[in-house]
Parts: sequence; structure tokens; C-alpha cells
Amino acid sequence: MAATRAITIASNSTCTLLRKKPFVGGTELSLNNLKFGRTRRSYTCRAIYNPQIVVKEEGQPETLDYRVFFVDQSGKKVSPWHDIPLRSGDDIFNFIVEIPKESSAKMEVATDEAFTPIKQDTKKGKLRYYPYNIHWNYGLLPQTWEDPSFANSEVEGALGDNDPVDVVEIGERQRKIGEVLKVKPLGALAMIDEGELDWKIVAISLDDPKASLVNDVNDVEKHFPGTLTAIRDWFRDYKIPDGKPANKFGLGNQAANKEYALKVITETNESWNKLIKRSIPAGELSLA
Repeated sequence: MAATRAITIASNSTCTLLRKKPFVGGTELSLNNLKFGRTRRSYTCRAIYNPQIVVKEEGQPETLDYRVFFVDQSGKKVSPWHDIPLRSGDDIFNFIVEIPKESSAKMEVATDEAFTPIKQDTKKGKLRYYPYNIHWNYGLLPQTWEDPSFANSEVEGALGDNDPVDVVEIGERQRKIGEVLKVKPLGALAMIDEGELDWKIVAISLDDPKASLVNDVNDVEKHFPGTLTAIRDWFRDYKIPDGKPANKFGLGNQAANKEYALKVITETNESWNKLIKRSIPAGELSLA
């Protein structure tokens, strides 16, 4: 029998959040005005559209059956990758937490499963863990996709890794799996993992106490000294304990600025649009 527990979506989520009375099997959450769907490129908030979303876990954490689903008021599962809108304002984006800071279970959206729930990654049938805790909240930008058929001439011709774009959120609070946060991008790291381009967008949640102080990559070094280097080194080295080589970084081994990060987000959103319209073969990816 599936186990469930409540997961709170943060108060700066996609639209206004209304907490509901807990019920057995989960917590009902209202993302007021969130318009779901994939038939239109742009998404808008409309007062007449008030779906209630249940974000719940099925199965026990740290098991092969564990999944985190997003479910609407009719009981229909929706995809955090495809159905949560990317944009939430001018240069503000929705960020879905997969891995809370100071944890090591390698959680990720299951891009090949219907409704793309969050699950723990596996290798050879065993649950995967990082060799040490990740020190930032980590997750994805919905409605983005790194096209594996596109060779990026600016990053050594590396091909996309076939996943949504990753976000490293540097705020002070530890978030929860499945939280949806409004973030502003500050920079981008072009990680190359075994020849594949795996963008890391450095961002901060709007409700962080230092959010107003940081607006570009140079501000990160000023108000979060050493953080950009720490992020780069963490992702460079985390596979070494497993006997694999260190990852590499393009763009001169440095974090690109906010403008470049916005360019990456726009381009990968365009790739996602082609994917969802089936202009590009989906392969094993789930478009539900």
C-alpha cells in the first residue's frame, strides 16, 4: 500500500498559495491561477482558474518504489516537467526542488515515466547517492530540455544531456522535495559530463533574505564569497570517489553572467517546445 505524507510548496510558489486542512494521505495545496497545459507556448495566471494540487509521496523514501507525484483536484496526475510553467515574471522562473541541500540521495524527475514523478536515481538496480552531501538546493527548470542532437559551438561542440536544465539554488534555507520556488538566475556553469553538456543555472529564491542583494554573477561572489568556486568544484569532483574522471567545464572554467544564463534558459525552452510538439523525436522520454 502506498505511503504518503504532506509536502509543503513554499509561499513564493507559482501563484498565491492557500494552505488547506490536512487530510489522510497528503496535504491539499492550492496554486491559485496556475494554468496547466502544453498546447500554448506562453502560460498566464487567470483568476477564474483555481486548480487544487496535491503534492504527495507514494512509497517509502529511499526505496525503489518511491515517487513524488503532482496531482490536480480531479485526481489526475500532472507532470512537474511539462505542466508547471517555466516563467513566473520578468526574468523570474519556477524551480522544482529535487534534492534538498545537505542531503545525498540522488533524486531526479523520471523523464521516461508517465507524468515524470520525482524518484531516486538507480544504477544496476541500486539506489544512487552522492558520495557526500550537496550544499545547495538542487533541481530543475520546468519546460526546458537539453537537446542531445544539438552541438553547442560555444561549449566545445558538446551535445545536450537529454534532461531538463538543472538549477543550483544558493539560498540559506533547506527546501523539500517537490517544492516549487520562484527564483532569479544569477549565472550559469557549462558542465561537460562524459562529453555531454549539463548546464547548471545558479539562482536564488526570491524569499531568501539576501535575494535583493544579488542580481548577477558578480554579486554572488560579493555576498556569497567562494560559492561559485565551491559549486564548480563540487560538480567537478563528485564522481571521482566512484573511480570516474573529473567533470570538465566550458566557457573558460568560469560561471557566465545572468544575461548568458537567460540565453541558456530561452534556448532550452525553445528545444522543449520542439520536443513537446514532436518536431524532434522524443525517444524514451515521456511527454505526458
